Amino acid sequence: MNSSLISLLVLAGIAVFLILRLKNVLGTREGFEKPPLPQPGVKQSRPEFEVIEGGPDRDITDHVAEDSPQAQELAAMKRVEPSFSLGEFVQGARGAYEMILMGFEQGNLDEIQPFLAEDVFDSFVAGVSAREDQGLTIEAEFVGVRETSISDVHFDKDTNVAELSVRFVGELTSVVRDRGGDIIEGSPTAIKRQKDTWTFARTMASNDPNWILVATDA
Repeated sequence: MNSSLISLLVLAGIAVFLILRLKNVLGTREGFEKPPLPQPGVKQSRPEFEVIEGGPDRDITDHVAEDSPQAQELAAMKRVEPSFSLGEFVQGARGAYEMILMGFEQGNLDEIQPFLAEDVFDSFVAGVSAREDQGLTIEAEFVGVRETSISDVHFDKDTNVAELSVRFVGELTSVVRDRGGDIIEGSPTAIKRQKDTWTFARTMASNDPNWILVATDA
């Protein structure tokens, strides 16, 4: 074996040795790892994020004007119940609107009674009874909510009772049939747009998370 080959093998052995040592020192990275923690007393030259104190609450300003009375009332509600999310409330209100509206249209009031104030439930019962006395039935299918917006906010700081009025623009098909099954109003294929303003109420910071429908106004 000539000297040049021996030298090449020696150099290769040294390289393998150094690679193994480096691997033992650095380790291997797989997947996601936590970034290294800053050392105590060492100031980072550029923070990864910056929290702006006193900035607008986007959960509020996404739905009402920043300096409006509604925004002030919502901020007061959040001081009593910091975990309250207006965005989550609006999403829940959309679902409640469909459930309650279709419950009334189809006469299934028992299913929606827990979500209604007593006087609202009584008015729904009267409405359903009146059309039953006339022999009328309604066939309705909910299409969706086209628009949802906060129209008014009231918060009683003495009782912590909050009332949020929500403007809905819903779309549905609706047919009214008489005792003989003939259509006297509506169409099974024509989508009609319905506008409602409903007011929901709840005591903030209470153990009951449910909002109750306390008023309806078309």
